Amino acid sequence: MGVIHKIGRRKCAVARVYVTEGTGKITVNKKDLATYFPTATLQYKVMQPLAMTENAENFDVKVNVYGGGTTGQAEAVRMALARVMCEVETENRAILKPEGLLTRDPRMVERKKFGQKKARKKFQFSKR
Repeated sequence: MGVIHKIGRRKCAVARVYVTEGTGKITVNKKDLATYFPTATLQYKVMQPLAMTENAENFDVKVNVYGGGTTGQAEAVRMALARVMCEVETENRAILKPEGLLTRDPRMVERKKFGQKKARKKFQFSKR
């Protein structure tokens, strides 16, 4: 099989995933999955494509992720892993696509406009 390399993105986070056959070890930025993503929710998000395709113990995963926050990074890793699972076996696409794991989430932070406090919030209006 060799190494499969895929990229996943979410908000400003970019995740590069390298998958090889192995025992299920996941390394994120040279740290263990549990130390890099300490909460159970984030760990679940990362493991979702592997769990749904029942490949959690079949592959070793190396991840380089940068940009954004923890949630964006976890979802970027999830998207990259979902893309890898589709390349490993084409039947996995039918499992992952309905769950929305292969769709790039287009939502980004809206920019702040001049003359306003934030993106949409205005300064308080004074009539007199």
